[in-house]
Amino acid sequence: MALPKYDELYVPFLTVIKDGQLHTAKAVAADVAELLHLSAEDLTEQLPSQRQTVFVNRLNWAKTYLKKAGLVDTPSRGNYVITAEGKRLVDNGVSITNAYLKQHYASFAAFVGNEEITASTASTPSLADVKTPEEQMDALHKTINDTLADDLLSEIMQQTPAFFEQLVVDLMKAMDYGDGFKTKYSGDDGIDGVIHEDKLGFNLIYIQAKRWNPDVTIGKPEIQKFFGAMMGPPRVEKGLFITTAKFSKGAREYADAQHIILVDGQKLTSLMIEYGLGVSVQKVYKLKRIDSDYFAEEI
Repeated sequence: MALPKYDELYVPFLTVIKDGQLHTAKAVAADVAELLHLSAEDLTEQLPSQRQTVFVNRLNWAKTYLKKAGLVDTPSRGNYVITAEGKRLVDNGVSITNAYLKQHYASFAAFVGNEEITASTASTPSLADVKTPEEQMDALHKTINDTLADDLLSEIMQQTPAFFEQLVVDLMKAMDYGDGFKTKYSGDDGIDGVIHEDKLGFNLIYIQAKRWNPDVTIGKPEIQKFFGAMMGPPRVEKGLFITTAKFSKGAREYADAQHIILVDGQKLTSLMIEYGLGVSVQKVYKLKRIDSDYFAEEI
C-alpha cells in the first residue's frame, strides 16, 4: 500500500498499543508497519533532509497529535501507553480524523489553534492554502517549537530537583546574566541559586527553582516566602522564581509589586529554545530576497 499520511496512522498507532502495556517507539513503528503491510521501500523512504524516514516522521507526528488529544501518554522518553479514552475509541471502532479530534478534544483544538490541519482525505482547501509561503512557514515553525517545548517539559520532569536547579543557573548564564551557582540543600534558606551580575559580586540575583507538576498553580504564599528569603542577610533586590508549574493571578500581582520575576513552565521552555539550552539545531532554512542594491545602476 502507499505510505499513509500521518492522520491515517492515528487508528493503527492506537491499535498496536491498545493492550494498555508500555510500548517502545521502536516496537510501535515495527508493529504499525506490520499491521499496514508496508514494504521495505516504504519504510526506507527518506525526508528531503535525509535525517529521518518519512514513515517515522509521520508516526511521530501522529503520536504528538494523539498525545495532545489525551489518547496517548508518554511516561518516559520513547515509551508510549494508551489512555482510557484512547482505548475507548479503538474498542468502539471510531474513525479518528483531525476534524474529529478538534471537535471532541479541547486540548487538541487549543494546540492547533485556528489552523486547519490538512488531512489526507480533505476535499476542501484548508486555511493554509490561502496563506503566503512565509505565513505557512511561520505557522509550521510555531507548531514544531510548541511540540519541542512540550517534549522539553516532559524531559525536565523526569530529572531530579538538583538537576533542575542547575538547569536554571545554566539558563541564566546562557542569557548572559553573569556567573552563577546553585546553593547546597542544607542552610540555603529557600534560595536555590545565586547569580553574580558583575565580576566582584556586588549585584546579586537570588533564584528559587521549583520542579513541580505542570498542572500545579503556585499561589501568593510561595512568592511571599521567597521574598522573605531575599531579605537576607545579605539583602538582595532582585529575585527570579522559576518553575515548571503555573502562577496564580495573586502570585503575579505580588511579584510585580516586589520586583520579582516569575517564569512558568511555558516561558521556561520558550527561553531554553531561544537560547539553545538542552536543544540542538537539526536543520536551518534560509529565506532570501532580491538584493536591490546589487541590481541598482550607479548614476
